[in-house]
Amino acid sequence: MAILLVPLIALVIPPGEAVVVSNMLGLLIGLVGARKVWNAGEQSAGVIGGLAMLMTPLGLLALFATPPALARVLIAVVAIGAFLLVLLPARPGHAPGKLETGLTGAAAGLLTGFAGMPGPPVVPYYLRRPIPREVARASMLTVFLLTSTASTAAALALGLTSWRDAVFALLLFGPVLIGNHFGSQAFGKVGDRVWRGFVGFLLALSGLLAVARLLG
Repeated sequence: MAILLVPLIALVIPPGEAVVVSNMLGLLIGLVGARKVWNAGEQSAGVIGGLAMLMTPLGLLALFATPPALARVLIAVVAIGAFLLVLLPARPGHAPGKLETGLTGAAAGLLTGFAGMPGPPVVPYYLRRPIPREVARASMLTVFLLTSTASTAAALALGLTSWRDAVFALLLFGPVLIGNHFGSQAFGKVGDRVWRGFVGFLLALSGLLAVARLLG
């Protein structure tokens, strides 16, 4: 969600506000069915999510210290990078060690704070491994809930948000909740190749639209 949302709304509102709104929205969506998701995920999700929560405030501070024009460019670059990572082939038999898990958590936290996107390091961590699709999905959603919680709390504690951000997130919550419902109904009913192609297309479109708008 954030990889599609942030690059586009950051073109019409300041990047800092776009990230805060996206993370608030991620928290609201993540709370829907949170217990079911937590129980179905890997233990690694708690480790990655915990480390990400510690690093998220640093990314948020870096974002608000970056000039908006440069921040928009960097956010668009992250979105395009996410598209490329989704297309990476699977790694049969790969079992991530403590170092890879730790780096994934740290990167997810920094990107949550700076770009509202914990996905680029987290998605390949789970999707490139031979684990059930349901486990990978639940693990990623657990991490996203934890990072959204950390980012929202940090933005409030650091005074980097306003009532307008909360209102914007609430306005977006209804449509996203409807889309989330239909997406959940479709989950598991298409093959991996079709799924990866569709996700890759959406991510590429979002990143390219953001870049085109910036160049224009």
